[in-house]
Order: sequence, then structure tokens, then C-alpha cells
Amino acid sequence: MVALKMSPLLQCPSKLLFPLHHPYSNSVLPYPTPRLLYPRRQTFRIFCAKRTGKQRYPSEKKKLKLKQKEALSSVTNKFDGTWRLSKLAVSVQNDPGKDFLQVHNGLLQEIAKVLEFPVASMLPEEAFSVVRKSFDARKILKEAKFVYTVDMDVSKLLSLEPRTWDFISGLEPKVGLIEHMPHERIGRDLTSIVRDFRDSNGGILSREQGHHIAPGKSHKCSTARKPKIAVVGSGPSGLFACLVLAEFGADVTLIERGQAVERRGRDIGALVVRRILESESNFCFGEGGAGTWSDGKLVTRIGKNSGCVLAIMNTLVHFGAPKNILVDGKPHLGTDRLVPLLRNFRQHLQSLGVDIKFGTRVDDLLIQNGRVVGVQVSDSTNKLQLDCKKLEFDAVILAVGHSARDIYQMLLSHNVDLIPKDFSVGLRVEHPQELINSIQYSGLANEVCSGHGKVPVADYKVVQYVSDEDEDLPFKLESTGRSCYSFCMCPGGQVVLTSTSPSEICINGMSYSRRASRWANAALVVTVSTKDFDALNFHGPLAGVEFQREFERRAAIMGGGNFVVPVQTVTDFMENKVSVTSMPPSSYRLGVKAASLHELFPIYMTDALRYSISMFDKELPGFISKEALLHGVETRTSSPIQIPRNSDTYESTSLRGIYPVGEGAGYAGGIVSAAVDGMYTGFSVAKSFDLFHGDIESVLGKSHSAGLMKY
Repeated sequence: MVALKMSPLLQCPSKLLFPLHHPYSNSVLPYPTPRLLYPRRQTFRIFCAKRTGKQRYPSEKKKLKLKQKEALSSVTNKFDGTWRLSKLAVSVQNDPGKDFLQVHNGLLQEIAKVLEFPVASMLPEEAFSVVRKSFDARKILKEAKFVYTVDMDVSKLLSLEPRTWDFISGLEPKVGLIEHMPHERIGRDLTSIVRDFRDSNGGILSREQGHHIAPGKSHKCSTARKPKIAVVGSGPSGLFACLVLAEFGADVTLIERGQAVERRGRDIGALVVRRILESESNFCFGEGGAGTWSDGKLVTRIGKNSGCVLAIMNTLVHFGAPKNILVDGKPHLGTDRLVPLLRNFRQHLQSLGVDIKFGTRVDDLLIQNGRVVGVQVSDSTNKLQLDCKKLEFDAVILAVGHSARDIYQMLLSHNVDLIPKDFSVGLRVEHPQELINSIQYSGLANEVCSGHGKVPVADYKVVQYVSDEDEDLPFKLESTGRSCYSFCMCPGGQVVLTSTSPSEICINGMSYSRRASRWANAALVVTVSTKDFDALNFHGPLAGVEFQREFERRAAIMGGGNFVVPVQTVTDFMENKVSVTSMPPSSYRLGVKAASLHELFPIYMTDALRYSISMFDKELPGFISKEALLHGVETRTSSPIQIPRNSDTYESTSLRGIYPVGEGAGYAGGIVSAAVDGMYTGFSVAKSFDLFHGDIESVLGKSHSAGLMKY
């Protein structure tokens, strides 16, 4: 990914072209054409997102030298443990393909180069294991390559090929390339980790024993029973919090407003085929959360090799995910694999005694003396809430998603602190997958074969920072600037409806495990903040929610109702026109209607989107195409609020007894980061009830809960 540094003139292409009228302004404003013609004399300075070689700052070079020195001094015996060899590049011609995750001749040749071993075929495959495999088709490379990280078992290598002794003796650590590990890193699933803690640490109670609170503890309940914990929401954060607490012996109740995946699948089918929207069982609500009917991406910025991420990934494998997610550089599951996985997860929780209540909506909190003591629930299929029940609990983990707007309103009624946060809104663009394959792979595009070929289905990730500091310009993009970027790119996928109300249109992307659809889609979104909410007279903690609703309602009106989505070709969007008769086909199954999406957003958003699309076309030539179709609107990229919590205990800072967690609380964004947050919250709650006495950070690493969560 690259960042572009531009002059103020180029930051506002509208200065260069003819003026057009924008519906949100009384002034005459200019916009670019599909192929923006900038002055040839102007050049762009391109900087790598990660500086290497001579481009590194002196401070970076100093840190690298220090790390290198530490790595060299840390090796006491080169013939013990494991050596990790990274960035081993194998050409496509010498690789069996994306689905082959074992050691092969082409990889052995690269390993031999690192060891300086003369005959690669003499190296025993059994001594090596593939840790990571990714595909690198960046344009800066002479040719596309598969890139590997491999672990080398020294003792096994020497026993099978003793002549490698001298070559191992000459091996030296090199930061980022060669690492010595005295002890093998064994990834374990969360169930095994919890049971090891439970069995090895004194004082941890078994599931059959009663609950004991030590003197001075804030949580008190009868010593004759286990602590009763409610987990509200069965998305990744809720499921993993449940798993930890149930394994530690708590009495856990999982409350989910939606339905189990089997019934949820039927409800989604009714929506797609008969346009029947179940307000509590749809693409957003139900077992597994919103990510179940999405792409099932397992990428995260927390760190692929961190202990917490490995625990999540191994747990997913334990419940039925394919083992290749542990190796794939860009792991994903797809809806077809998530459904049986969630069924296995549910059955395991039930075997631990977890009471799962599907179709049950939390309507209110029960509060005594400033502390949550339970929840009021009702049948989610009954909108009149005539069958309310009050359930008492010692603690409530709030693991709802970012579409649970009624929960935000309920929290606000109890004076729980809610802080508006920045998020992004925009449109979802769809191209023919063959076009994206051609743009990214050129001559290798024919190797994709609809997800069954040698190379993965092509994707992309683009970002553009737009800033305007020239006061003479006819309009402003805000002095602080804003980012426009692709979000939730779904290769070989389809556009789906994620609305939770018939009067609103909100969309997302989804794909199955093979990504075999003939379309590729991604959201193109612009960051928005409280300044943008204020501009539309939306104020207060839920201003971001109202901001989302405003554009979802506008999109519904543009579509004409009945869940029809408004669309516009990218070329028309760039030129401020609508071509009703020349629309390309769409993967969206409920119907599309040609509309003026350039009139949907305020000027600053439309201008940022237009300009960014023009820059994306420079990075991905052909991105601006008559075959590219924009769909409106994408608003739920992340939670519009954050619920402040204690960074150590995860408890709300404004109401005791409730633990806000995951994406809906503003601490995660995606399956893995939400699962990690739920896992750490589970350990924290278990510790507060004396179910756990250990140090989880010594095993899984430091929590990412303080401050902003890395998604």
C-alpha cells in the first residue's frame, strides 16, 4: 500500500475541470471526469508504507541494529530447538499452488539457499513445517511469488541428514528473516489453555464446587452456588467469553435475540427470495453475529503470530475450521464453513452446561444500588414485549453487535456513558472478478479458475488520505482531512442486504469459502466524525447512529422501497449523471435501480470519494470502468459509539456489574479481534469471581483492550 503526497492543487482536482452543480450546496462546484487529466509537469512522490534499506530513518536503523545484536546474543546453542526461516519466496511455476501447504521441492531449494546447503534434494522434508504461506503479486516484483515462513526442527534434521551439521553451525539470526527458538511454539486451543490453568493453579474451583468470594472482593453471592453470568449476544466476543467462563465453572446463560444458524439461514432465505425481513433474525442478528453471513475473514492487525490470535485460530480449528487457516497468509472461512463450525461451538457450550436462549431480546437492565443485578428479557418475535421476564445474574457481559441500536438507547436511559466515535460510511463497488484478476495478476489471471486454480482469487486494498489546506479553493474538505479506503473486500462474492428495518437500506459483502462468484465487491468508505454529525444537526451520544440512519433512509427512498438498492456506474458517478439503460449486472438479488448516488451524501464526502476513486484508478488501472457498479449505502463499518470500561477489569466505568465487549462496544472490528476481546473479558470476569488465579498475559500476551483496539 502506498501513500501519495500531493500539492494542494492536486488534492483538489476540481480546480482543474469544469463546474457542476451539487445538490447540497448553493455554490457551483467542480468535479472530475472518469479519467482525470492532471498537468503532466506535476509528479507524485511515492513512499512505501514500510521503509526499508536506505529509506529507513536513523532511529529505525539504530533500533534494527539493537534488535540484531540482541538476536545474536540470545542464541546459546544452535543445535537445540527450532529455527524459523521467513520470507522464502517461491515462483508460481515452482509451486504446487495455493491449496498445497506442505514442503515441496521448490521450497526446499529456497531453504537450501538460506542454509547454503549445496543439494536441496538431500534435505529431508520431514524436518521442516510450513508456518505461513501467502501470495505476493505486487507490481514492484519481477514476478508473482508464494512467500513462506518455515520452521526447521534441528534435532530431526540432524538425525535424518547429519551432513547438515556444518551448515547449521554457520547459521546466524537475522531480524525478520532467520530466528532461533530454543523451545517450539505449540499453538493450543482455548479449551486446552483454560483446562491447564484450572488443573494446575491452586484454589480454582471445579464446575461442581460452590463459589467462594475472598474477603474484600466487590462481587458477592452465596457460597452455595456458582457465579451466574449472563452473556448478551452470540457473536465472536460473546461466544469466546462464554467458552472461557463455562470452562472455569461459572453458571453461564447466553442470551441471543436472533435465532440459531439453522433457522437463521431459513429466515435469510425468506428475505432473499420472498422479501420477508425478520427484524430479529437476519444478516445482522443471530447465532455467530453479523460475520456469519459475510466473508468470514480472519485477518487482524493484532498480529498473526501473537498468542491470543493463535489461541482463537486453534479454537476455530478445534470446532471444525480447516487447518489451512493456521497457515494461510489471508485466512478466511466463508459462510458455508462458518455454519457447521458454529453448530459445533454451540454443542460444546451446551455440554459445559451453558443455557442458550435464542429468540430472546434484552429489553432492560435490573439495577440495585448502582450495580447491575440482572436483565429483563422478552420473546424477540413478540414486538409488544408482553411476556417480559426478569432474570437475576451476578454479572452481565454485553457482547452485542454494532446494529443493536435499541441497546444503546437503553444504556443511555440508565446514564451509562456512551462516547461517539469516528467511523466510516460510503458505497459498495462491484467489478467483474475477471477484471480484478486481470488488473492484479496480468498474465496470471487465467490461473485463478474461479477459486479452483493455482493462485488465489485476486483482491485489493486501497487507501487515500485527502486533505485541503488551500483557502482559495471553492469548497473545503475539512482542515484535518479525511481518509477514503476500501473495506471488507469480498473477492468472488456478492452484495447482500444488512438492513434491520424495512425503511432503511444498508448493504455489505459476502462470499463462500471458494469465492467462486463472478463478481468482486468492496466498500469504498470515507471517515466521518462528530463534526460531520453536528453539520446535520445530530448531537449527543447517539449522533453517529442518527447519522447512519439518515443515509440508510435516503438510500431506501432512492431505491423506491421493497429493499431495492440504488446503484450507479462508477463512470456516471464521476461525471454526475445517470445512465438508466446501460447498467452492468449486479450480484444483489433483491433488485437494483439506477439512481443519482452522487446526490446521496454531503459535498465533502462525495468529493472525497470521487477524488479517491480517481487515485485508486492510478494504482489499479481499470478500476474506473463502465462495468463497475456502485451500490448504496454502506454505513455500519464499525460501532458509532464506544462504551468506556476499565482497561484492567473490562467493567463499565459508569455502571458496575456490566462488561461491554466486542464490536458493539467499540473495542473490535472483525471476527478475530472481537473473539480476542471476548476471550480476555472472560478471563477478567473469571478472575473477579475467584474462578481463575493465574496470569493470562504470560500465555496469550498483553491484552489490547487499553485505548483503541487493533482491528
